[in-house]
This record gives sequence, structure tokens and C-alpha cells, in this order.
Amino acid sequence: MTTTFQAKSLSAGRTSRRAFLKQTAATAALLAAAKAALPAGAFAQGAGPEVKGTKLGYIALTDAAPLIIAKEKGFYAKHGVPDMDISKQASWGATRDNMALGTKANGIDGGHILRPKTHLYTTGKVMQNSQPLPMYTLLNLNEDGQSISISNEYKDLAIQKDASPLKAAFERKKAQGKELTAAMTFPGGTHDLWIRYWLAAGGIDPDSDIKVIVVPPPQMVANMKVGTMDCFCVGEPWNEQLVNQNIGYTAITTGELWFKHPEKILGMRADWVDANPKATQAILMAVMEAQQWCDKMENKEELAQIVGRRQWFNVPVNDINGRLKGNINYGHGRRVADSPLRMKFWGEGGAVSYPWKSLDTWFVTENIRWGKFEPNTDIKALVDRTNRSDLWLAAAKTLGVAGVPTSDSRGVETFFDGVKFDPADPQAYLRALKIKRAQV
Repeated sequence: MTTTFQAKSLSAGRTSRRAFLKQTAATAALLAAAKAALPAGAFAQGAGPEVKGTKLGYIALTDAAPLIIAKEKGFYAKHGVPDMDISKQASWGATRDNMALGTKANGIDGGHILRPKTHLYTTGKVMQNSQPLPMYTLLNLNEDGQSISISNEYKDLAIQKDASPLKAAFERKKAQGKELTAAMTFPGGTHDLWIRYWLAAGGIDPDSDIKVIVVPPPQMVANMKVGTMDCFCVGEPWNEQLVNQNIGYTAITTGELWFKHPEKILGMRADWVDANPKATQAILMAVMEAQQWCDKMENKEELAQIVGRRQWFNVPVNDINGRLKGNINYGHGRRVADSPLRMKFWGEGGAVSYPWKSLDTWFVTENIRWGKFEPNTDIKALVDRTNRSDLWLAAAKTLGVAGVPTSDSRGVETFFDGVKFDPADPQAYLRALKIKRAQV
């Protein structure tokens, strides 16, 4: 009986092994077929992003809101990058230095930056040791929503668009041996270009009639309070805070200087984007959804409450929500309600978010004007090298955005003083300007 039992057991074992081997072979065949049906690399990497997130920097300015809202509202997680670290930076200089490090050296791989920084980093113009840091402009975070504000020392002049009355006031102050200062946030950045344009339009040379200095955005109000500057250009909420504290007043919002002008961007290191194309698309889609959320008027109050929190801006909600909604108190008796000059994040068909190459063309041209770039700079080549509107369009298609831009040019732009900029002929613009450093 024992012999019979053992024989039966051996026979059953051989049958079981044969069945197992057959099943294993069948499974392997199915896996091979599945692998063949998938695009190259997809089987090994999976269909999702290459990484679960990275670190993006931001400055405490309202136009950083889409990066923060994408985190707070779960848009990053929705698109497969739940581990995004949105990290506050002390200044635009710190942003630059951390961008040069990258996350591999405990820095950042991208973030909320001034639009011209893409060109300034990529060419090494503002980098330590002039070392180029290739960057991409992925999307435009916002339009408008910055301001040029003036000390109450000049409140009697009630300065608005026309800066020319300041010229005589500045000359009187200079004659008394006092220093004149205009503050902005980073050389060659948007705020530098706005205040230079405005002063020059009023006949004031920003390089010889006044000293232009760099002050981090969160320190603007404190510096104006102790009298270390005559005027400044910065984003919100710092102009509104200045007015709320009765330290100065707003002369002009930048939307009055150039309506629907581009401002901050989501910029990222080119090497990171090139190495992580799926994660880049995920980040783009998350931020684009956040921009849509931020643009809705019914979300403005909540938006102000979120970004005002201690871990983000640490600013009272009342210093944020007025101008965010388009209710502008200029601080010298002038008030405007429901202004179209409010900060815009998305626009019809994503026209605010789309990184128009024609607008980059103006920024490079304006930095040629003030000597940041050489007059013979190949503007088109630099813009084409840094602007990734193709990635924006791919993300918009995946999101199902309708009515997206079909061109890379917004056409001719007109400034408050009547000057026009044709992106097809930037040299004509430069020749028409009276105050400039470039010899064209």
C-alpha cells in the first residue's frame, strides 16, 4: 500500500509541475504581448510621470498663487505628481542661486520667476561667474497686477501716469544733497523694466537722474516707511499694504502702463524638463487647472485667505483681496471698483497662460535698451531656444482646452504713452525711444 501511495504522489507531483510550467509559459506570453502593444519605454517606466514631484520656488507675491493653489487643491496629486514641494524664497537673488543648484544640490528645479529671468539665466548674464543656466519658459502665470508706488513725500503732486512732475521735485531734492532712489526687485526683471519705462516716458533717465536699487518684494514697505526710497515697483500685495499703512500711494498700476502685459512665469531648468517630459506635462496641467480656478471671481476671497496664511505669505487678507478683485485704492483719494486692471491668471482659451513668443521678444528688446544684452543679440534665436509653447499646447490638448492660441504672436503692442512695439521689427521700436543705453 505504501508503494502504491508513493507512486500516486509522484505522478500527481509531475502533473502539478507540468501544469505550473504551462501556466508560467502562458503568463510570460501574455506579458510579452502586452509589452509589444505599449509604446517604447512605457512598459518599463509605467504610464505615469517619471518622478512623483520636485521642488519649485516662489516669492511672496500674489502672482505665485497658481503654484500654491495647485498644491492646496490637490491638482498636482490629480496629475500624478503628489510630492511637489513649493518652497518660499527670500529674494529673486536667492531664487537664482537655488535654481543654479537644482534639487540634486538641495536647490530648486524651477518655479515662479520674473519672465526675463529665463533669458538672463540662459545666457549667464546674471549668474555667478557668468555661467549659463539653460531654462525654459513653460507658461505665463499672470497678466497685470503690479504697481509703481510713491512715497507720501510727493503726495501733493498726486502723480498718476505722467511721471514728468517728479523731474523738478527730484532736481530740488538733489540740490539739497539728498540721494534719490527707485527700488525694483531684480536687475533686468519685469519690475526693473516697468519702472524704467515709466520714468523714461516722463523724461527721467533711470540711470542718471535717480539711483535704481534692488529690494526684495517683502521688504519694500518697510524700506519706504523708513524713508530709504522715493518710489518702487513691485507686485501685490505690497502696494496695497503700503496704502493700507498710509506710507505712500500708487501712481500707476502696470496694467495702465501696458494693458494685459505678461508678468511672472513658470520657468524650469531645461535639463530637468528634458529628463522628465511626463512629469513636466503633469506639472503644467496641474498649474493650468489652478490658473483656471484662480481666475474665477467666486474663488478670490478663498484665494486670498489661502495665500495669506503663515506658511505661504504671512500677510493679512485685507492686504491681498482688494486689488485681487479689481478694487483699487490708489491711496490719494482715487478709488476704482471692479477694474479690468486686476491680475488675470487664465483668460479665454488660456490666452493669459499661453507663453507668447512675441512677448518674450519685447522683454529681450527692452533689456537691450538698457544694456543688459548687446545690440546685436539674436533675439529670435534666444526666444526660440527658451520658450516652450509647444509643451503648453500639448498640456492644453490633454486637458481639452478649447480655443487655444494658434500663433506665437499677439501682434503689435501699444504702451500708455502711445509707443508701439511690433515684434516683427524690434529695431524700429528701439530707434523710436529717446532715453536708452543701446546705440541703434
